[in-house]
Amino acid sequence: MQLILWRHAEAEDGTGKPDIERALTKRGRKQAERMAAWLRVQIDDDWRILVSPATRTLETVAPLERPYEQCEEVGLAATTDSVLHVAEWPRARRPVLVVGHQPTLGQVAARLLGGAEGEVSVRKGAAWWFVSRERDGELQTVLQAVTDPEQLKGD
Repeated sequence: MQLILWRHAEAEDGTGKPDIERALTKRGRKQAERMAAWLRVQIDDDWRILVSPATRTLETVAPLERPYEQCEEVGLAATTDSVLHVAEWPRARRPVLVVGHQPTLGQVAARLLGGAEGEVSVRKGAAWWFVSRERDGELQTVLQAVTDPEQLKGD
């Protein structure tokens, strides 16, 4: 199975707005466009895309121009278990892209990398690509790629 964790791009601060309504900044929109352009080349229409219902994640995924599901299990109150459960890791029939938030995505990445509770820092707009495989009867997790919008600047 393939699983990509994509953290939303840079968002405005929460001053005066409910957290779920925070929108992307101008810089965040550029980050989302860069990452979406890279992802469009990497994934095909078979991918299941799960997106937090928060405004900033919906704006992050929009430039990808692919169908997606709004999903509370990857939203602001998500947990490592809820994300992995809804993504059906590690045995989903389809590859999955999750567009969500820190610290949850970092906690998911930590579990996939080390099998334990913890957290790694996932930069704003970054994508972490994991693959599960079975070798000699043992399930393994492979970190296939990590990239962020700053690495993708092509101008």
